[in-house]
Amino acid sequence: MKYFVSLIFIALMSSSVLAQNKIAYEVSFTEPQAHYAEVQMNISGVKAAHIDLKMPVWTPGSYLIREFSKNVEGFKAFGSDGKELSFEKINKNTWRVSTANSGMIKVSYRVYSFEISVRTSFVDESHAFLSPAGIFMYPDGKLNAASEVTINPYKSWSKISTGLEKVTSKSNTYYASDFDVLYDSPFEVGNQDIFEFVAEGVRHEVAMYGGGNYNKDILKRDMAKIVTEQTRTFGINPNKRYVFIVHNFNSGGGGLEHLNSTVLGASRNSYNTEAGLLRFLALVSHEYFHIWNVKRLRPIALGPFNYEQENYTRNLWIAEGFTAYYQDIYTKRAGLQSPDRYLMNLAASISSVENQPGNRVETVSDASFDAWIKQYRPNENSANSTISYYSKGALIALIMDLETIHSTQAKAGLDEVMKAMYDEYYTKKGRGYTDAEFKTMLEKVSGKSFDDVYKDYVNGVKAIDYNKYFAYAGFTLIDDAAKGNDAYLGAVTALKDGKIIVTNVSRQSPAWIAGLNVNDEILSIDGNRINNVSDPRLSEVEKFISTKKPGEKITISFSRDALIRQIELTLVRNPNHRFRIASLSNLTEAQIAVRKRWLKL
Repeated sequence: MKYFVSLIFIALMSSSVLAQNKIAYEVSFTEPQAHYAEVQMNISGVKAAHIDLKMPVWTPGSYLIREFSKNVEGFKAFGSDGKELSFEKINKNTWRVSTANSGMIKVSYRVYSFEISVRTSFVDESHAFLSPAGIFMYPDGKLNAASEVTINPYKSWSKISTGLEKVTSKSNTYYASDFDVLYDSPFEVGNQDIFEFVAEGVRHEVAMYGGGNYNKDILKRDMAKIVTEQTRTFGINPNKRYVFIVHNFNSGGGGLEHLNSTVLGASRNSYNTEAGLLRFLALVSHEYFHIWNVKRLRPIALGPFNYEQENYTRNLWIAEGFTAYYQDIYTKRAGLQSPDRYLMNLAASISSVENQPGNRVETVSDASFDAWIKQYRPNENSANSTISYYSKGALIALIMDLETIHSTQAKAGLDEVMKAMYDEYYTKKGRGYTDAEFKTMLEKVSGKSFDDVYKDYVNGVKAIDYNKYFAYAGFTLIDDAAKGNDAYLGAVTALKDGKIIVTNVSRQSPAWIAGLNVNDEILSIDGNRINNVSDPRLSEVEKFISTKKPGEKITISFSRDALIRQIELTLVRNPNHRFRIASLSNLTEAQIAVRKRWLKL
């Protein structure tokens, strides 16, 4: 990962230096309605008898082997004389081209691009989104090589948005100092609505595809506030230019960070509601914070990258979990949500994590390591066996923040830990950090051992003692469901093709113990036919269970593989939590100081 290359240097590259590049791409769109991007790759200075061209199998920031080579068609190679060269595909993502002593070769291929996400390329008649790891091949062993990319927009398109710097002497051509930079610089090509704002000396471009009811002035104002607050933490913004590529759909979400850009998914008609706007701004906050956390301050495993296999780390709970924590911290600091609303959303996040059975099964460090096989591939049992390093990591960031503020008498918090890490490992040492190095810095800033936190919460599955940490700031976590006596089955159902189908069975619930399965069709309970959903807020099964009490027995008839079966089970009290955060009374000066520091009151 050459994220330590100065973008200022790139911007000032002279045309004479650019002319020395030996790899150049040209991307065209002759059939956008059929979802194809046509790629031509020119390589000069070839000296070997053959050259291996490889397509990455994953894209940085999204920890899943996606096998981008599956979308490649029509691969051909030509020599400097225009004659076709022979080649063979030697594995799933490698094409070996016989050069026939040609010092320059030209390769062409098409990439089918029809997957809507922030991680994958998409082309249709209205626009093209190019996720570079799935578009551009690289010569084996040449990840350090510079390249140029020329974009030929479809005839009705007029705009190109990317974080790469333009080659001033060529039309629609952009420069990448190496493949790590190229693969971290997506392209939006079409007729996107573009507006700009400047914050902290950085020019920010916002490229909106898909329309929407957004107000540009409000977005420029609020996004600038987030930039200012985040830059204040680190004391420096490493970019001179930054690009937000926003895809607005009827129902959209998600984001993916890049070196000096990001791709966001949003719902086009939700900007004019308070909740919808805040969701978008929280996403902006999350991805922008990655400028520092991940793109520069990073676990040591996340760069330099191996694009052909998994790159394992146990620290995604820091890379993503801390970012999830800070996304809401910064919208609060920027005045985009009140402290009360922040605390309400925080309590909801705690409820969500604590109500997931997998929270007592998988450690957050294991969740980080197994992201490649679990995070992006959930199944019907994932809630019982896994926990998200995003949500659990955010809660660990919370308690580390409160502990540090408390231990330093409100002189320092997690902000100071992150800045110290940034200064030491990105700025000074120019490398990623190890797990032990992060823990050492945390303890150095806080003046306190975090052995127990790591043992119990990072590498263990012990329940977090939230009230220990909230008490530092004069708060307490209250479970409003603690005194409830609702009956609980532990099965979630959904209406599918007119049938009531089980979609989830919670670990150690009555349904789990009795043997009810996902995909079972519920027919009746206690002889009462279960019909279609009449109340969209409550399934017919939930409605029936709500009339029962813990300890009561029920008989469920269901169909499994077209065979009618029956089970008897005993309902229990609903174990799920419904937390809220309340203020303690008669606060001490120390509690007031921690609260002010934490919430920036």
